[in-house]
Amino acid sequence: MYGLVGAGYDVLLPYGENVRYDLVIDDGVQLARVQCKTGRLRKGAVVFHTASTYGHHPNPNVIKRHYLGEVDYFGVFCPETGGIYLVPIEETPNRSSANLRIDPPRNNQLRRVRFAANYEIERLRPTEEPGARAGGSGSCA
Repeated sequence: MYGLVGAGYDVLLPYGENVRYDLVIDDGVQLARVQCKTGRLRKGAVVFHTASTYGHHPNPNVIKRHYLGEVDYFGVFCPETGGIYLVPIEETPNRSSANLRIDPPRNNQLRRVRFAANYEIERLRPTEEPGARAGGSGSCA
């Protein structure tokens, strides 16, 4: 799934509401559910949420809900870097947020560090938004 750019894949959008994933990638062999998130550059890393919060809803049954078992990947767009990243859910053990390192860690630690370059599937120009290209229909990030 990482070699998506130019690999002849289809992107499918769900029909209806209340689906836990935003899109499905069909690579001709398998289908993968993707939840799109916007990442923010903080202290040298792209930070994104790996759970949805419902605390702002009146009388929520659950305040925070993770995506484990409901998606296969997080598709992350970071406006500050222009990077689009595809991150397998099993590589995001924290059920609240995850980081993708842009800058090397200051303490030189490499163990359990997720480097953004390993998950990047495309880089957009600074003024370009996902889906803004010819044939695109909007942003899912």
